[in-house]
Amino acid sequence: MMLMGVLALASVGVQAATGVALVHGTGKQTDAYNDYWQSDMVEGVRKGLADPNNLLVVNCDFDQYMWDDRAAGCLAGQLTSFIQARNIDRLIVITHSNGGNVMRWILSNPTYDARYPDIIRRIVKVDAIAPSSAGTPLADAVIAGNVFETSLGWLLGYKTDAVRQQQVGWMATYNQYYLLGTSGRPALPVAFRDAVGTDVVSAVWSSQAYCGGYSQSVGLEITQNWLDSCSDGFIECSSGQAAGTLWFKDTTHTSGGQVLNHNQSRRACFGLPSILANDIQG
Repeated sequence: MMLMGVLALASVGVQAATGVALVHGTGKQTDAYNDYWQSDMVEGVRKGLADPNNLLVVNCDFDQYMWDDRAAGCLAGQLTSFIQARNIDRLIVITHSNGGNVMRWILSNPTYDARYPDIIRRIVKVDAIAPSSAGTPLADAVIAGNVFETSLGWLLGYKTDAVRQQQVGWMATYNQYYLLGTSGRPALPVAFRDAVGTDVVSAVWSSQAYCGGYSQSVGLEITQNWLDSCSDGFIECSSGQAAGTLWFKDTTHTSGGQVLNHNQSRRACFGLPSILANDIQG
């Protein structure tokens, strides 16, 4: 009887602790909980964890090139501290937009930083929401200095290194030589699963347009005119599913089959937090 008790305690001691890290997109974040994701999104995702304390909201300077110490270095530091502080054995990373590129840099270059291998070893999957894996023509437009520079300041920023990085031609080079997971390249060491937005709704009479902010929906409707017909107003579907494997396109999983524009895919819109929370448990 005593032996069984000892074995039971030992079993509890070796159970894996699952953690989730939310990795924001382009921009220098100091309060991504409130400013980037917002509480409804974060707390909705947290519901998928057995221990609600095992959630990290990353704050880094993703205005830099992905390999920069202020970007990937910062991300590696915060992930390492989180893993050690919470004894995380199973890490699920949820990224948005350019955050997928920074995470993919770490996964693709394990010898670049001594912290990378242990992080990679603990990751079970990356859920990449609207990743800009093949860049976006809007980054080219911002760097060219045309009208997008002012209209996209709230979403993409201005002529930062991260914006330069997301130009279509630049990302093609990075994908060919420095990053894994795209067509013709070796696979990533962990599952990298794409959630892709396919359209933008901005009609004033549509309730869809108001989730996440009506003005943002209108802005993304405008920018969609310069993108493929399948896009979330910022990322073309082909870019969103260029790395790893397609997990789902918005309408197949969202409540009511709603589309997710690029802003809505970081917000508590159309059941997205529940989709992510349920995936943590899966």
